[in-house]
Amino acid sequence: MAASAKRVEQLQRRVQELEEELARERGGGGQGQGQGQRARIEQMSPEVTDSNPYSRLMALKRMGIVKDYEKIRSFAVAVVGVGGVGSVTAEMLTRCGIGKLLLFDYDKVELANMNRLFFQPHQAGLSKVQAAEHTLRNINPDVQFEVHNYNITTVNNFQHFMDRISKGGLEEGKPVDLVLSCVDNFEARMAINTACNELGQIWMESGVSENAVSGHIQLVIPGESACFACAPPLVVAANIDEKTLKREGVCAASLPTTMGVVAGLLVQNVLKYLLNFGTVSFYLGYNAMQDFFPAMTMKPNPQCSDRNCRKQQEEFEKKEAANPKQEVFEQHEEIVHEDNDWGIELVSEISEEELKTASGPVPDLPEGITLAYTIPNKEESGVDGETVQESEESLEELMAKMKSI
Repeated sequence: MAASAKRVEQLQRRVQELEEELARERGGGGQGQGQGQRARIEQMSPEVTDSNPYSRLMALKRMGIVKDYEKIRSFAVAVVGVGGVGSVTAEMLTRCGIGKLLLFDYDKVELANMNRLFFQPHQAGLSKVQAAEHTLRNINPDVQFEVHNYNITTVNNFQHFMDRISKGGLEEGKPVDLVLSCVDNFEARMAINTACNELGQIWMESGVSENAVSGHIQLVIPGESACFACAPPLVVAANIDEKTLKREGVCAASLPTTMGVVAGLLVQNVLKYLLNFGTVSFYLGYNAMQDFFPAMTMKPNPQCSDRNCRKQQEEFEKKEAANPKQEVFEQHEEIVHEDNDWGIELVSEISEEELKTASGPVPDLPEGITLAYTIPNKEESGVDGETVQESEESLEELMAKMKSI
């Protein structure tokens, strides 16, 4: 029995080696593998040359958008789901020069995936994480990659998934900086939600609707903002098995445009969060039919079904009570132009007395409130006794008088 188990393990290891070899061959199209791949760059440079892949990114610092763009190399991000959104997300982060990417997916590349971005027909049959790793390494060899080809919702794999996001950071033993959910089913989303609530791990969720014309991204900070279980969709709340909803010969629609938009919004939010610039969105939706982008912030549900979420809420409230936020009022200094070589001055043509006369009556107002404009006083007539008198003369008689004048 033991010998049989050992033999099975050896065969599985051999199969994995052959799959990796096949991935290397087919990932490069079977020819020209490694040709044109650049050498690793130890330090990002702002130098503007045709051979510098980071010059446009480092320009963000020169333009005052990001203080230290090179800091992006110190972050590790886990991407769960390397499909229509996840693969493009991983590619964008790779091109941006992220320090480390951890990719999780159990699916294989199929020709049915070719309506979306990133994967190519010759990669059909490979696991998505293997095909993605090969392509991404060729794009940017400076990025570290760690791939896992399994379903995170199974008991054993879930424990390993938690271990990797808590210890698989850029420095081994440290947690990742962010987890990105790019999965296409609620079961996997709930698994990610459960793991992140238990670990106190900040993560971002993304999704595209089944009709392919809307999507969203959501930042989840355990205890501070709503988790996926705080306001679950009906399928999750009713404990419906998603597999029972699928019908033979029917699949969800998929548009590469919507996938690309959602992936772009997700990575933009990731960069703003990691590099501390702009406003990080807690929830941002996208409706392609009306080009509508709703944004909102969702507070956590005190009665959330996830006990770890409730625990995180209690810890967050304690932190808030211990460190109350103090309002800071910024004082803006008036701009003084000291360089005035020509001695130009601005002088009002109206005196203060004339201004007061034209201001009209000022009503009683609370302290600190002033009027931007008041109704001027009515000018009194300068002619005394001037009145309009009625006349019994006809119009013809009055016109005759006018002609004689």
